[in-house]
Amino acid sequence: MSESQTRRARSGTGPETGPALLSVRDLKVHFPIGRRGPGGVRDKVHAVDGVSFEIHRGRTMAIVGESGSGKTTTALSIMRLAPVTAGTIGFNGVDLTALEGDALRRQRRHFQLVFQDPYSSLNPRQRAGEIVRMPLMLMGIGTPAEQREKVNELFRLVGLREDQQALFPHQFSGGQRQRLNIARALATDPQLVVCDEPVSALDIAIRAQILNLLRRIQRERGQSFLFISHDMAVVEHICDDIAVMYLGQIVEQGPRNTFFSRPLHPYSVALMSAVPTVSGGREKAAQRIRLSGDPPSPINPPQGCRFAGRCPATQAICEQSAPALREVAPGHKVACHFVEVEGGRITAPLDGRRAYGNLERTA
Repeated sequence: MSESQTRRARSGTGPETGPALLSVRDLKVHFPIGRRGPGGVRDKVHAVDGVSFEIHRGRTMAIVGESGSGKTTTALSIMRLAPVTAGTIGFNGVDLTALEGDALRRQRRHFQLVFQDPYSSLNPRQRAGEIVRMPLMLMGIGTPAEQREKVNELFRLVGLREDQQALFPHQFSGGQRQRLNIARALATDPQLVVCDEPVSALDIAIRAQILNLLRRIQRERGQSFLFISHDMAVVEHICDDIAVMYLGQIVEQGPRNTFFSRPLHPYSVALMSAVPTVSGGREKAAQRIRLSGDPPSPINPPQGCRFAGRCPATQAICEQSAPALREVAPGHKVACHFVEVEGGRITAPLDGRRAYGNLERTA
C-alpha cells in the first residue's frame, strides 16, 4: 500500500474507492433451539439478522455493541466458524459461503483470527516458536528453513526476542501471549485479520501497547482488520470505519471521524455517553443516557425498531415499522425514523438535548 493510501486510510474521513476486500451482504445467522413445535417448526435465535458492510484494503472496520448484539457471531461467520443461514460473504472476489472442504481451506491462509483470551487460545504443551510456525506447516508454506526465518521475523515484528521461542505459554505475561497470538495470525501473510476483543483481558497499560502494535503492523504491512469490541475508547483509537450493532442488526455505520464527532442513532449516543472521562467527569456522568430494561428476545424480535423499548426518543411508528439502514451523509448510514436530511442539514432525535438524565426511560 502506498504512503498516500496509508494516510487516507488512517484519516477515517470516508470510504475507500475501488473493489472491497471483504463484502458482506444481508448476512443472517440463526441457531435452532428446543424441540420442534406444531408443524415441525423449531424456535431459532436470530443472532445476526441481515447485516451488510464492506472492508477495503488497508482499513480497519470496528463492530461495536453490548453483549448479545451479534458482533462476535458476525466475525465467526465471516471466518466460516459459525454456520451461515443466508446472505453472502465475498472475500477478494470469492464467495466464501459457497466454499467447502479443500477449497475453503486454501482460502483460510488469507484471513486469520486473533482470539479474545490470550491464556486459553494457546496450546500449553507447545513452545512459542512452534505455535507461530504451526500455520505455515499446516498450510504447507515454505521449506523448514524458510519457516524458521519467517518465525524469527514475526517474533521481531511483535516485539518478542528470538530466544523466547523455546518458552512455553505459561512463561509469558498476558500481553506477551497476545503478541504470540498476533504473530501466529500473521504467519500466513493474511490480507484480513479478525480481532475479537483482543485487549479486553489485558491491563490498561498493556492494551495501549497492543493497539499501537496493531496500528504499526497495518502501517508497515497493509493488512485490513475487522475489530470486534464493546469499548468505544479502544475503537476510536484503532478504527477507520465503525458499525454499531444492536440485537443482530447494524443501526449506524460510518467513517470514524464522522461518527465520533456526531453519532446519530439514539443507541450510538447512549454508548458514547457511557465512555469514561476524566475532564468534567461528574458533570458528564450526570448527563449520560441511562438505558433501562433489557434488549428484546432474539428468539422473537419485535417487528418494529428493535431498540424502541429502550429508546428515550421512541414514538408509535418505532414499534410498528422497522427503519431501514440508509445513507444520510457520504459513507454515514443510520437506521432511525427520526434522522432527517433537509437542505444538506441532518437532524437527529437527540440533537440539542443535553440533560440526558431527564431522558431516562423506564422499562
